[in-house]
Amino acid sequence: MSKINLLIVDDKEENIIALEALLNRNDINIITTTSPNDALRICWEKDIAIALVDVQMPEMNGFELVEILKNNTRTQDIMILFVTAISTEAKYALKGLNAGAVDYLYKPLDPYITSAKVDSFIQLIRTQREIKHKNQQLEKIQGDLIKAKEEAEQGKRAKENFMANMSHEIRTPINGIIGLVHLLQKSPLDEQQKEIVGLLDVSSSSLLGVINDILDLSKIEAGKYKISFAETDIKDLATQATNLLNIKAIEKNISLKLVIDDKLPKFIMADSLRLNQIFMNLLSNAVKFTNEGEVIFKIEVLEEKSNTVYLKFSVIDTGIGISKENIETIFHSFEQVENIHTKVYGGTGLGLSIVKKLVELKGGELDVQSELGKGSVFSFSKWYKFVEKEGKEKTDKVPEQLATLDGLKILVAEDNSINVFLIVKILNDWKVQTTVVTNGAAALEALEKENFDLILMDTYMPVMNGLEAIKRIRDGQIPGKEKTPIISFSAGVLDSDKETAKQVGADDIIGKPFKVTALHKKISNLARR
Repeated sequence: MSKINLLIVDDKEENIIALEALLNRNDINIITTTSPNDALRICWEKDIAIALVDVQMPEMNGFELVEILKNNTRTQDIMILFVTAISTEAKYALKGLNAGAVDYLYKPLDPYITSAKVDSFIQLIRTQREIKHKNQQLEKIQGDLIKAKEEAEQGKRAKENFMANMSHEIRTPINGIIGLVHLLQKSPLDEQQKEIVGLLDVSSSSLLGVINDILDLSKIEAGKYKISFAETDIKDLATQATNLLNIKAIEKNISLKLVIDDKLPKFIMADSLRLNQIFMNLLSNAVKFTNEGEVIFKIEVLEEKSNTVYLKFSVIDTGIGISKENIETIFHSFEQVENIHTKVYGGTGLGLSIVKKLVELKGGELDVQSELGKGSVFSFSKWYKFVEKEGKEKTDKVPEQLATLDGLKILVAEDNSINVFLIVKILNDWKVQTTVVTNGAAALEALEKENFDLILMDTYMPVMNGLEAIKRIRDGQIPGKEKTPIISFSAGVLDSDKETAKQVGADDIIGKPFKVTALHKKISNLARR
């Protein structure tokens, strides 16, 4: 325990000696002086906690000394005890207390009272200093927490910016590849060329799937993933997923069956996009790890109440199975059952991690039962609200041949040459007149010279990005062109990208890769408006 500095100020040496003898103890460091001016210097230079000050002194009386100490921020917290032989009258006591003293000691000094008072003040000072130390620690911890929070937020923003940029930089060329494959498939090809283009289509779609998995996982972890409920034809959704994976099952010479409970309602309120993602990941995994036998996709109605139904979705396979000690591992990001499986079966190890997180986001829990060498069952159950739509079937079918948009003039702002070729080819097929620029500044110049029915504006471009160009158009930089319809192209996957585009004035947003039918519909709607 550190010693406390106690100062004795008295013009008579014998009084100092008497007080020293009285207060001699291990936890006090006693400093003495017979000069008030010297006392001021000592208080300024040393950390004095308690001062015993004589009232009557020739150079400067005790009241004056204490007043100076109390008016200085560096010495104002010193506890002052006046030592006096003047009088015990109240007026003198009040004068001393008003000057800043905390108590009086009267001569001749009672050793017990003097010792007790000093002891109580020492305890009080230790308590105060401990509180002050704790407050300083708390302030430091608070400062560290604020700094850590700021760093975390900065890191989060950096991660989001990185994900947005990575999404754009990777998905943009893939969009070009998929679009070119789409154009090639429509052109006359011999059988060998069709096979090559088909493999190119599968490879580019597979690569896009891996990238989407990584981006989806990042969005889930960042809390940016949203579940949107809408009327969903659950039978149709399950059938589509099964049919897509059945091609791979036939290649592996295994059976893929869809078993649907007769009591299953046709329409339920669900997020069809996320539900399809779960189905596709579970079925893809089951087919991948099953070399003989079968995969069964089963949908059961476990319970029904009023307008809600408790559904259980199960994917059962006769594949390689999982050992008990590895069951938890399979849900970790970028991990598979064993490293050898990565070499044999491929994949990123993200599928089940995403499925588990999606199921939990939807309010369910993914269950797995497996036996090594015999197969696995992945299942999840959840209550869904169902919608009665008697006799109503889906009649919306995408027409094979999209209507021409003859007479439209569209400005295309895109810096990727492959995407330019693809977009212009698609628009020309629809009889659209196009003008191409490679950055936002050039788009403004083109818009100033000509009138356009619509602008297709890429988000990320050099010189001036698309968002800045949209904002300037909407702010009236080019008079009379403020209301020109604008569709923003974005390869970003973050919801904030879409929100930002809307905020600066984009009428609509289309992602990369895009569906040709979706682009046609958006252009048609805005052109009619």
